[in-house]
Amino acid sequence: MDNTRVRMLTEGAVAAALSLALSFLKVFQMPQGGSITLEMVPLLAFAAMRGVRAGAMCGATSGLLQMMLNGYVVNPVQAVLDYPLAFGLLALGGLQTRDLKGTALAMILAGLARLTCHVLSGVIFFASFAPEGSNVWVYSITYNATFLVPSLAISMLIALPLVRRLKGRI
Repeated sequence: MDNTRVRMLTEGAVAAALSLALSFLKVFQMPQGGSITLEMVPLLAFAAMRGVRAGAMCGATSGLLQMMLNGYVVNPVQAVLDYPLAFGLLALGGLQTRDLKGTALAMILAGLARLTCHVLSGVIFFASFAPEGSNVWVYSITYNATFLVPSLAISMLIALPLVRRLKGRI
């Protein structure tokens, strides 16, 4: 294995571990799960630096770690949707890293992909939490967006300058 691959593997392990650690520092906690944290910062930054493929592996690893240490699982499909898939899709933040605007748009796409996973999980597995008579899709989107949109915004405010400094060219 060459030094570049070892370095990328090491950076990915550090990003996944840092994401896990940041998931325990909650700014705000939702009643049925989900919280505003900085857990996306290292995953978005790593994806922007190393690309989608490496970012997907790093994100999925972080999701699996979070599921094992602090997860709430009611069904195997829900586990995949809420943890490795949702966090693995944050790799979309590495789609376009030529300039700051493209990187920001890629990170927004990544956040929307993660939101989609959690919304689907909410509709399929947690519909019973929706108030009686309400649309389960609207409830799931609203519930999940309440913590994911602020988390993404805060994470981007930190990740974008970090990537810009580390890459030195965007």
